[in-house]
Amino acid sequence: MEKQKTAVGRRKEAVTRIFLSKGDGKITVNDLDYKLYFPQVYLQNQLELPFTTIESTGKFDVRINAAGGGKKGQAEASKLGIARALITVNPEWRPALKAAGLLHRDSRVVERKKFGKKKARRSYQFSKR
Repeated sequence: MEKQKTAVGRRKEAVTRIFLSKGDGKITVNDLDYKLYFPQVYLQNQLELPFTTIESTGKFDVRINAAGGGKKGQAEASKLGIARALITVNPEWRPALKAAGLLHRDSRVVERKKFGKKKARRSYQFSKR
C-alpha cells in the first residue's frame, strides 16, 4: 500500500471522510487526537472496533474529517468509514467485518415534525373542559 486509502462514513446527519495509511496506530479527528475529540470511552471503542475485529490494531494511521450531527453520530460514521477503507486495503477482511456488522449503514434518522403536533408524534395535551 503506497498511498492512503479514502472512504466515507455516514450516520444520522454526520458525514466523515476517512484517510487510511500505513503507520503506528495514530488516529486523529479534525486535527485532534481521537481521545480528546471523543472523551467518552464507548465512543473511542467505536473507532477501534474495526481494527480489533481484524486484529490489526496499531498498524494503520487514520485521519478523519468529521462534520455535521453530534459526537455519537460522528463516531459511528467514522466506524463505518474505517471499515470501508480497510476493505480497500485488503478485500479478504470483508467477511469478518461484515459478520461483525461494521459494513451496515445505519439508516435511522430523526423523524420530521408534523403540523398540528408538538413533536413528530406527540400531540398537544387534550382538555375535556
